[in-house]
Amino acid sequence: MEYNQLEQYLNLTIEASIKAGAAIMEVYGSAFKVQYKVDESPLTEADQRANAVIMQFLETTQVPIISEENKAIPYDVRKTWTQCWMVDPLDGTKEFVKRNGEFTVNIALIDEGVPVLGVIYVPVTQVLYFAISSQQKAFKIKLENTDLSVQDIRSQAIQLKSGADISKVRVVGSRSHMNTDTSNFLKRLQEVTSVSLEMVSVGSSLKFCLLAEGAADIYPRFAPTMEWDTAAGQAICSALDISVVQESSGVTLRYNKADLLNPYFIAAHERYLP
Repeated sequence: MEYNQLEQYLNLTIEASIKAGAAIMEVYGSAFKVQYKVDESPLTEADQRANAVIMQFLETTQVPIISEENKAIPYDVRKTWTQCWMVDPLDGTKEFVKRNGEFTVNIALIDEGVPVLGVIYVPVTQVLYFAISSQQKAFKIKLENTDLSVQDIRSQAIQLKSGADISKVRVVGSRSHMNTDTSNFLKRLQEVTSVSLEMVSVGSSLKFCLLAEGAADIYPRFAPTMEWDTAAGQAICSALDISVVQESSGVTLRYNKADLLNPYFIAAHERYLP
């Protein structure tokens, strides 16, 4: 994909994520109601408002969109797409309902099944992460002013440098999804490492962000996730040589599959992968 096109798309998604975050915060500060989908996952007005904002931006690109809050598109249609947007307008709705601040806006561009651009925005803290994977650089900025131009945001963002703490292995996980498979993996990891394990618990795609900024070393996920939960995080991690691979095969996660459910996966630097 052409460099200039990716740059334009990145600018667009940065603006879209910040505007969506503002829409989320309007609901966050109110007495919102919670509905439940067929799979019993929560849905709020914030999910729907953020999705509407993001759609307004992305529809201008003429690239098809897969979003958690849009009507499912049959694979017979999707399989012809070479590119698509992958969107979770409010990742961590459970965290939103708990009002703990650990929720994000996730937007990624998929090219031939690979996340090539990712933006993650944290509305409560106004922290933004972004990357174009092929540039091998990822960035973070805390916005003191959400009215900053995209050009100013990009010029003021700091480049992330992920790294390991050799005295321990920091394992990041979900507050909501610790299970037997994860516990067994941690026991095996402890057996093959000569250092202690430290658990870091956080919600939503913030787990990928901790890897990207060097605050965690490995993220094993042995519970259900959808493609829109992981695409943006994978794009950002890929820019820093952090792999996101299937737990069973070691193959990198792919996108716009017939089934949008992800397999179990591990996200980590190569040295921590099985």
